[in-house]
Amino acid sequence: MTHSSAAFPSQFGPFSGQIGGMGKTHSALAGLRPRAAFAAVLLAASAGPALAHPHVFAEARLDVAVNPDGTVRSLRHLWRFDDLFSSTVLMEFDRNSDLKLDDSELETVSQTIFTSLAEYGYFQLVTAGGKDVAMKPPARLMANFQDNQLVVLFESEPKTPLKLAGKVDFGVYDPTFYTAIDFTDDANMAVDHLPKGCTRKVVRPDPDEALAQNQSTLTEAFFNDPTGTDMSKIFATRLELTCGKG
Repeated sequence: MTHSSAAFPSQFGPFSGQIGGMGKTHSALAGLRPRAAFAAVLLAASAGPALAHPHVFAEARLDVAVNPDGTVRSLRHLWRFDDLFSSTVLMEFDRNSDLKLDDSELETVSQTIFTSLAEYGYFQLVTAGGKDVAMKPPARLMANFQDNQLVVLFESEPKTPLKLAGKVDFGVYDPTFYTAIDFTDDANMAVDHLPKGCTRKVVRPDPDEALAQNQSTLTEAFFNDPTGTDMSKIFATRLELTCGKG
């Protein structure tokens, strides 16, 4: 479940990551590596209801790139993690104890996150007409430290062409509830070349309303152990695009 950044004002530095041009961002993010730290997060999340609330916090940006024919080319993700988790990653992966992560250490972090998140679809939520859209795994994942914070960047594509027609939603959520990924500003969910006739809206579900609206589909298992289900997506902030049938 995402949380307002206002509730955690001291955990994050200024969000300055921009993904409008992937080349510029890629050159700025020269590497990273969270292996044990991220694996520990996912393992801890499996401990059950006692951990069914966020322990790790990240500010995010999502850019949806659209082809000239109105199909989605890719989703570009940037996550900036809180100071506490970032320092944990630094301690876990600083093999030579020089209080920084060199290129090889950053590469280990990147590969660890890449492997750890594969089971969870890289925390992506994509639906078209209310149905889940399959996404290809990202070709790679990059990580870096900026202002003492862990930054993760990756890009993914739909497995089959995804036409912007009707209602298409994009979001990011952790099905284990362990990581809160927050879009602190609506502008951090953006569209590159939104087709004419399409509208864009950022949807931030109210938790109580989300529970009420999905009461019929929620099971006892969700309330006993929400980390064991995939229903946490009902709380995810979403970028909702509504277009003509095309």
